[in-house]
Amino acid sequence: MYQAIVFLPLAGFLIAGLFGRAIGARASELITTGLLFISALFAWIVFFETAFGHGGGTSEIFTWIASGGLDVKWALRVDTLTAVMLILVTTVSSLVHLYSIGYMHEDPSRPRFFAYLSLFTFAMLMLVTADNLVQLFFGWEGVGLASYLLIGFWYDKPSACAAAMKAFIVNRVGDFGFALGIFAVFMMTGSIGFEQVFAAAPSLMDKTIHFIGIDWHAPTIICLLLFVGAMGKSAQLGLHTWLPDAMEGPTPVSALIHAATMVTAGVFMVARLSPLFELSQTALNVVMFFGASTAIFAATVGCVQNDIKRVIAYSTCSQLGYMFTALGAGAYSVGVFHLLTHGFFKALLFLAAGSVIHAMHHEQDMRHMGGLWRKIPFTYATMLIGGLALTGFPFTAGYFSKDAIIETAFMSHSPFHTYAFVMTVAAAALTSFYTWRQMFMTFHGHPHDHHHYEHAHESPLTMLIPLGVLSIGALFAGMILYPYFVGHDVEHFFREAIFMGPDNKILEEIHHIPAWAKWSPTVMMVLGFVVAYWMYIVNPAVPKGLARRNDVLYRFLLNKWYFDEIYDFLFVRPTMWLGRFLWKQGDGRVIDGWGPNGVSARVIDVTNRVVRLQTGYLYHYAFVMLVGVAALITWFMFGGAH
Repeated sequence: MYQAIVFLPLAGFLIAGLFGRAIGARASELITTGLLFISALFAWIVFFETAFGHGGGTSEIFTWIASGGLDVKWALRVDTLTAVMLILVTTVSSLVHLYSIGYMHEDPSRPRFFAYLSLFTFAMLMLVTADNLVQLFFGWEGVGLASYLLIGFWYDKPSACAAAMKAFIVNRVGDFGFALGIFAVFMMTGSIGFEQVFAAAPSLMDKTIHFIGIDWHAPTIICLLLFVGAMGKSAQLGLHTWLPDAMEGPTPVSALIHAATMVTAGVFMVARLSPLFELSQTALNVVMFFGASTAIFAATVGCVQNDIKRVIAYSTCSQLGYMFTALGAGAYSVGVFHLLTHGFFKALLFLAAGSVIHAMHHEQDMRHMGGLWRKIPFTYATMLIGGLALTGFPFTAGYFSKDAIIETAFMSHSPFHTYAFVMTVAAAALTSFYTWRQMFMTFHGHPHDHHHYEHAHESPLTMLIPLGVLSIGALFAGMILYPYFVGHDVEHFFREAIFMGPDNKILEEIHHIPAWAKWSPTVMMVLGFVVAYWMYIVNPAVPKGLARRNDVLYRFLLNKWYFDEIYDFLFVRPTMWLGRFLWKQGDGRVIDGWGPNGVSARVIDVTNRVVRLQTGYLYHYAFVMLVGVAALITWFMFGGAH
């Protein structure tokens, strides 16, 4: 069954990719979607067997690499952590496939699109079932490739091509650090298999890595290098710039990237390697700092975005920061809990936004919307559910998982715990504000584009059914699963899938948090709603007045803290200058410039003369070989042999 879960999406990719033109778009849609639903069904069976029964284990497929001391087997490791990821990836992906049948019905390249979706899912499934770091890296790079293909799916749009390249290049920066981390693990433990590495982990505590004349603490260096990879994939501050631009792909792609696949890879990797991260408090402190900083950064930028998809994209970036805050506190199960609940309500928000865009004839600017709740009531209801879960409204999925993260930040013993608590609570207020701002601008008030408003209509059933299913997860997933991720059943539920050191008591301590700290995110949620209601319903002139009076701050946020401009100045322009210099001076002046026709012409002349030595007569070649052998023997006799 494990093999079927993983390889059915690969079969769908091969069928639609190789034979899509022959079998047609409809057959490609039905085959890939059907295989994904079968995979999802098997994933749920495996989840219940593994988490609540005696299932799980490792299924070896074949020996992949055997070279010296490196022995890499292609095996599928299934434990509770894997099972949680399997249901998230396959459920969201199958619903995205179904949704795409309606959303992409006019696109002539549907077979290619569905092939890419299935490839994306296969790569993520390979990542989460990996039994070793090399196999994990294979899936890691696979989701990077698939994201490049899907973000740039509409390759005739320059902006889509640029966004795809940006995602690919930024992730290569993170992946370089990740690869170095894998090398360091192999160097220090002699293995890349999880079981062997985890068994050897305690012995790393007193080991060092000698580099540039300094002895560095081995677990700290390893974990920081691995975390650089997580920063790229999961869009943490500094390597986050690709994520908002990923909106250039079709909306179902955004839902898949932001909810279940690529951005969750970094969070999963840190949780999977918890036995290593538990060895370095310094590395955990860095994880918490970047997580909290990302949460507040993305929340501030989301408050001023006008593209309906970009608001949700920055929301993803912010929520990923929450997850890393929990991981940095050592509450790995809490971070995975928010990863799971966030997957449901974020996929719901993106697909609901796609339904809005579909109704508005591909209009994405919220300033041109308004009053749509009358035209698309079902989409409005589902997006409202997703928004409530995102803001942490009581008893929705986000309420249980996000509030647990804020509690772990407060009770953590990290030197950054106060900073993390303040930043995540402030981000909760901003999250509520931009979520309700989005709802009010899109669905309430007066229509701003009467032509599109009059023709707006509800989406087809293939798009509405996934919204309904995801709404159930956004409402009830947190309530049902809280005891297993945060409560007293965590140790039994995860068993050995997540490791927490004997001194790590964070899950016990959060149940003794002061009442004011426990209720602070809920108060911030209400405050964000009140401010948004006042600014966009009661007095809509306020936002424009604030933007005029605080022009510098408004532009700072609108330009995303100028990260793109800074990177352009520090990296892009110098690289372009160097390339232009080598082109003009190297190719132009040196290679093409010297002599009557340049160096290249001289090389061709010499080559032509050498070619004339090739007579084609066998006895000429034999004579040259004999001369060479004679010369070699002479050298050995008189000078070469010692």
